[in-house]
Amino acid sequence: MDFAEFKQAVHRRFGLYLDGYKEPQLKRRIDSLMAVLQVPDYAAYLNLLAGDSQQWQRFIDKITINVSEFFRNPEIFARLEKEILPPLLAAFQNLKVWSAGCADGPEPYSVAILLAELAPGGRHQILATDIDPGALAAARRAVYSERSVQAVTPERVARYFQREGEGLRLREQVRNMVNFRQLDLLKDPYGSDYHLLICRNVVIYFTAATQNELYRRFYQALAPGGVLFIGATESLFQYRELGFEKIAPWFYRRPI
Repeated sequence: MDFAEFKQAVHRRFGLYLDGYKEPQLKRRIDSLMAVLQVPDYAAYLNLLAGDSQQWQRFIDKITINVSEFFRNPEIFARLEKEILPPLLAAFQNLKVWSAGCADGPEPYSVAILLAELAPGGRHQILATDIDPGALAAARRAVYSERSVQAVTPERVARYFQREGEGLRLREQVRNMVNFRQLDLLKDPYGSDYHLLICRNVVIYFTAATQNELYRRFYQALAPGGVLFIGATESLFQYRELGFEKIAPWFYRRPI
């Protein structure tokens, strides 16, 4: 079984579509896992994944890279707070938000904190999705390390977190603002009429063709006037062809 056959077999057996990922990086991660486990070939590794749920979770963790923190790139979140959210709230009042590829939750929770401060009492809907059920379980627990909150101001840490063992647990008022759900961006249907769609540092792991398809689908998922928020290391070069207008670095709007 070669690598292409392995990817097809993973899709048939588990429903996980791997063809959209950049192959060199994907193959390197999988090969490194196999080397650590001393698995001789892809056929043997497929059998291991099918029979061991812990190894399957380890596989998912390796290919999805669940790295996140609250207010990652604080200067960009400051722009979201001061320049992007106020006009959206003025236009739509109650926002429908989607955080795609949310990892263990800091990103959608950061947006929830901003909305709690900018529009307290609003009936906002925040959906956060990820392909990894382990990451989603951690997001629902909402207990984070000091490192995960290093960009949070001391005032916000005191207001929104409480000490739990060695970590910090997010308070219920923020946790209750976010709904988590498993979703595979490459094959599952998206929702619609989102006012803010956040997908940061996820699309970079996919091929150029897959990236364009995802951005096209993001455009369709946005409400007219809705905004796409991408990662600090990402660029949307074809935004005009996709129908977007650029309103600030890392922020693209679907015109009304």
